[in-house]
Parts: sequence; structure tokens; C-alpha cells
Amino acid sequence: MALNKKMAIPLFVALLVAAIAAGWLYKNNWFKDDGGGHSKLEHKVQLWTCSMHPFIIKDKPGTCPICGMELIKKIDNAASGEQSAEQKQQADMLGHVSLSPTQRVMANVATVAAQQSVMNKEINAVGIVQYDQTRQAKVTAWIAGRVDKLHVNAVGMYVSKDKPVAELYSPDLLATQQEYLLAVKSRDQLKSSPIPAISGNGDGLVASARQRLMLFGVKEGQIAELEKAGKPNIRLPIYTPQSGVVIEKMVQQGQYVNVGEVLFNVADLSRVWVEIELYENEFSSIRIGQRVEIRSQSFPGKAFSGKIAFIYPFLDPKTRTVKARVEMPNPGVKLKPDMFVNAIIKLPLGSSIVLPVTAVMDSGKRQTVWVETAPGMFEPRDVQVGERTDDKIQILSGVKVGEKVAVSGAYLIDSESQLKGGGGEDHSRHTGGKPDEKKPQTPAKPKLNMDDMKM
Repeated sequence: MALNKKMAIPLFVALLVAAIAAGWLYKNNWFKDDGGGHSKLEHKVQLWTCSMHPFIIKDKPGTCPICGMELIKKIDNAASGEQSAEQKQQADMLGHVSLSPTQRVMANVATVAAQQSVMNKEINAVGIVQYDQTRQAKVTAWIAGRVDKLHVNAVGMYVSKDKPVAELYSPDLLATQQEYLLAVKSRDQLKSSPIPAISGNGDGLVASARQRLMLFGVKEGQIAELEKAGKPNIRLPIYTPQSGVVIEKMVQQGQYVNVGEVLFNVADLSRVWVEIELYENEFSSIRIGQRVEIRSQSFPGKAFSGKIAFIYPFLDPKTRTVKARVEMPNPGVKLKPDMFVNAIIKLPLGSSIVLPVTAVMDSGKRQTVWVETAPGMFEPRDVQVGERTDDKIQILSGVKVGEKVAVSGAYLIDSESQLKGGGGEDHSRHTGGKPDEKKPQTPAKPKLNMDDMKM
């Protein structure tokens, strides 16, 4: 009986303490449901994690052993139907990537500030140098005869329109010269006649003989020399209609030629044409008068300049290209006909944000850049791109002026985002876009407990 009394007193005291503790917990709402079917006793253990590296889980606050950031409270998303502010912050930071200075150097991450600048679209085409057809001429025989002397004996020689290229003997020309001299002599004799009809006939005979000489190709100066000398020239000098280079020679010395027969082809190479070929998706941007830069492998580092003078109204069915004619000066006759050249046409696109091509990651469905929102903190952004050159790309939306964008190491940043579960390709939740409803949701990856990890 005494033993039972000794056991009853401690038991009574223990029950009394338990009742007081239960009353205190009930008074402080520890037994009330938090809306998710769990009491606060079940949330007594608070865990901490890193927003950049969710697999880091600690049972007390501190810093992340990887990036050194302050740990945040870990919230179980399944325990509550509504997201708290901390949950939203953690979800928003999931796609972000934080890099320490050492990691940036090892990943070769470099950034540039987005700037507004004028970008030029370049159209590259190939072309062939051609003769300027408006600067070509043929030297022909105006009268039948024999070529007694050639002053030009080879193709490629330069000829001047002030100097004869050949001398032609023609019996018809010799007879016409004699007729002209007789007409001049008769005119002088008939001038003294008191009868006006007779004195006027002399001028008519001279004019008729002069006209025949000019039809044979005799110039005014040659006729004046003929009249001054008083005797006919056995050989008729033949002149070229323009100065230039002989590109074709079709006569030999001593050869007989007929009226209208071609003796030489002459071309002026001080100006040339360049016919360039443009693809179907390019020629719509070409306009007459646009400046074109011409480059040749024969003169590396030297650029020639010309303007588009004509766009041919038909398309080549074999090459699917449209030809455009570029007219340009040819100082020093450096550009030779039939030479292959490269043409560059620059089209101004106006002022816009321009970034290096390496800054944009193209997955096929969307284009993404990584923006440094804070020192070492990178955020994915979906952008709309415009025209592109060899090393520059036009950004139409998604990036503001002054924001720092990663131009190298972006793929390593994206890989880091995928490793931490950020999803390197689908960044719609960070940019306000809507995810594809038809795309099956990927189950969440199990997180590893890295409490004992040493850095």
C-alpha cells in the first residue's frame, strides 16, 4: 500500500505537467489545421536551401557552399495549395544562374551593354566584269580598196581618235579627189562670169564633189589639205571613232576590203560594267542608284565603288538569279573584262539594339539571351531577332538599352541552369510567356542531400 502511494505521487505530477503543456500549446494554436491538413507540429523542423542550387539542403541558416549566397527557407510546395511570397521568390529564382568570379573566369563568361546603333544589312554577290557597251566602236571601211599600211598591228594596243589606224588605197577615192580639184578650179574660173547663172554653177559643183568625199569617209580637215595641196592623196588615212584599246583585229596589210567591212573593234576601258547575280530573296531590296563595293582577288585590300544602273527584267532559270548591272570607273584599267569579282551591297536598317551573334541562343523555337541582372546573377530572356550579319544581330524586343548581356559562355550558363532544374530551353515562366499546354510536363527530379559536401 505504501508502494502504491510512492508511485501515485510522481505519476500525478507528470500528468499535471502534461496537462499544463497541452493547454499552453492549444492556447498558441499549435493544434489548429494550417489549411493543408497538417498541424504546426508537423512543420516544427525548418529546412534551408539555396535559390541557385536547390539540391543544397541545410537544417539551419547560413551560406551556400557553392556560390556563397544566403540560404532561404525551404517550403514544401505540396503542403500548401497557395504559394507564399517565399515560394514565389524561390520559383522565380529557379531559372537564374549565379556564378562566382572564379566560375566566370573558368567559363570564359563576358558581357556587353546593349546599345542602340545603326545596323547595315549586307548582300554578298558574285559578278563578272564586262565591257561598257556604250563605249565600244568598230572601225569600218567606207570605201572598197586595198589596205596599204597598218598603224596598229596587234590586239591590246591603245589607239587615239586623232591618229590614223590604217591607210587605204582606192581608185574610186582617187577619182573623186580629182573631180573635187577640177570643181574647185572651175569655180574659180566661173566666178568672173557676168552671168549669175554661170557663176553660181561653180559652187554647186564643188559642193557635190565635197559631199562624195565625205561619204567615202574623208574628213573636213583632209578636204582642206587636199584643196591646199592641189593634188590627190593616193592613200586615205582611216581613223577610229573613239579612243580605246583594240580588242579585235580583222585585217592584214595588203588585204582588199569592201565597203562596210570591219577592220578593228575598239573598247574604252576607262569605265566598265559589272554584272552581279542576286538570288530571288535578295533582289527585292535592290534599287537603281544604290552604291556597290567591288572587290577582286587580284587586288586584295583594295575596294572599287560603283552604282547600280540597271536591273534586268528576267530571271535565269538555271541559276535562279536576277542580274543587275553596276557601272563604275576603272582607273588604271585594273579591272579586266571577264574577271570574277565579289560585290557587297550595304542596306541601312535604321537604329535598333544590336548584339553580337554569339549572345543569342537559337533553339529553333525561340531565341534566348542571358542578362546579368546583378553582379554574378544571370537571367534568361526570350528575344525577338531581326536581320543578321556575319557577327551582329538585330534585337527587336526582349532586351533594354544598358542591360548587360552575356556574349561568351552563354551555353555554359544554360547548361548550369539545366543541371539545377531551371530548364535551359523553356524560359517562358521567366519572361511572361505561356508554356505549351500540349507538351507533357517533366516530372520533378529528386533532390540530393548534399549536407556533407565540402567545397
